[in-house]
Amino acid sequence: MIESLGAFVEELRAIGIPVSLVEALDAAQAVEVADLTDREGLRSALGATLVKSSRHRPAFDAVFDVFFGHRLGDSPSGPDVARRDETAGRSGTGGGAGEGADALREGLVAALVAGDETALRALVAEAVTRFGAIEAGRPVAGRYARYRVFRALDLERVASVLGSRLGAEPSEDPLDGRLAAERVRRLLDALRRAVEAEILRRLVADRGPVPVARTTRPRLDEDLDLLHASHADIARIERALAPLARRLATRISGRRRHGERGRLDVRRTIRRSLAHGGVFLEPRFRKPRPSKPDLVLLCDVSGSMATFARFTMQLTAAIAGEFSRVRVFAFIEDLDEVTEYFDRSVDFATGLAAMYGEAELVRLHGHSDYGRSLATFVDRHLDVVTPKTSVLVTGDARTNYRDPGLTAFATIAKRARAVFWLNPEPRRHWDTGDSVMSLYAEWCDEVAEVRSLRQLERFVEAAALPRRVR
Repeated sequence: MIESLGAFVEELRAIGIPVSLVEALDAAQAVEVADLTDREGLRSALGATLVKSSRHRPAFDAVFDVFFGHRLGDSPSGPDVARRDETAGRSGTGGGAGEGADALREGLVAALVAGDETALRALVAEAVTRFGAIEAGRPVAGRYARYRVFRALDLERVASVLGSRLGAEPSEDPLDGRLAAERVRRLLDALRRAVEAEILRRLVADRGPVPVARTTRPRLDEDLDLLHASHADIARIERALAPLARRLATRISGRRRHGERGRLDVRRTIRRSLAHGGVFLEPRFRKPRPSKPDLVLLCDVSGSMATFARFTMQLTAAIAGEFSRVRVFAFIEDLDEVTEYFDRSVDFATGLAAMYGEAELVRLHGHSDYGRSLATFVDRHLDVVTPKTSVLVTGDARTNYRDPGLTAFATIAKRARAVFWLNPEPRRHWDTGDSVMSLYAEWCDEVAEVRSLRQLERFVEAAALPRRVR
C-alpha cells in the first residue's frame, strides 16, 4: 500500500498538484487508520491531506480512480470475463450491431430505470467484453474502447427508449416533461460513468496503474491550452482566473514591499562607524522606495489569437492595481486603444463585446497586419512608453507576408524599460511560413512560448516587478 501511495503522490505532482513531503507523510498516517475496504472513505482521507484547492479535486479524483478506485473482483466481470476480451476482439463480436447489442440495450434500460446497480454493472461488463476489443498486453487504448462500446450501444437509441419509459416526450404538462428529460440525462450520465469505470478497471488490471495513469493524465485548469480551448475549457479557465489573479496580486505586492535593500547611506554609515573607531562594521542603507511600473499591452486579437488575448487582458485587468498605469491596445489590421473597455466598473464580457464592435481594428480583410499596427502605435501613442514602462506583446508574429514593422518595434523597445513577447504557438512552429518571431525577438528582453494560465501568470508577474534598465 505504501508503494502504491508513493506512486500516487508522484503522479499528482506530475500533473501539477503541489504535494509536499509533509503532506505525503500525513497521507501515509491517514492510510494507517483508514478502512481500506471503504473506497470513498479512503478517497476522503487522501483528499483531505493532499488537495489544497477545489480546482484540483477533479484531477485528484481521476488519478485516485486509477490507483485505488478499481480492483479485480470489484466488478461482476471478474478475471474470467477479462480473459474473454481477447477472444471477443479476435472473433469480431465487437462490431456493435445485431441482436446481441439490442438485447444488451434493453437490459441496460431496464436496470437504469429500476436503479439496479448490480445488474447494471454486470451488463456493462458484458458490453465491454463484447464490444470494447480490449486485448491483454496491447497498448492502453481506453478512448478507442469507449468509442466502440458507445457506438455499439447507440446512446441515442438508449435515450429514446428511456424517454418512452419515463414519459419524456412532449406532454400537456411541461414541468413533467422537463423532469422526465432531466432524469433521462442523469441515467445516461450514469451509464457513461459505468462504462468508463469498467474499461478503466480492466486496463489497470492488465497494465498496472502507473502506465494507465500516464496515458490518461488529466490537465489542471491552469494548464489548459489557451490557443485551442474548447467552450468547456474556456468556462473552466474563467473559473480559475479570479483566484489566480488574487494570488498573483498578493504575491507581486509582497515581493515589491519586501524587495532588496536600498542604496548605501554613506552619511549614516560614517556616523555609525565613529562608535567603532572609524571602522565600517555596520553599513547603513537607504530605505527602498519601490515604485509601481507602467504596463502597456499590445494584443493581437485576430481570429487565431482571440482566446489567448482575451485571457491575457482579463488577467491583467484583474491585477491592474499592482501597476501605476495600465494601457491596453488591441490590433488586427489596425491598432486602437481599448483601455476604457476594461475599466473595473465594466463587466469584462461586456467590455470585450464592445471592443470588437466599436474599436477600429479592421479595415478590409480582417487578417493580422503587424507592420501597420506597430506604425500606428508609434505615430499616435508612443508617448505612453517611458523608461518605467514594461511592454507586453501577445501574438503569433505571423505577418501574412506583409511588412513586419521592425523599425517601429525597435523604436518602442528603445524607449521601454523592458519588452516581453508571449507567443502561444509551439516553439517548433516559430519562423515557419509567415512567422517572423526571431526578427522581433532581437528587440525583446524575453520571448517565450506561453500556452497556459500557469505560464501567463509567471510572465505577468515578471512584467510587474522591478527590472534593470537596459
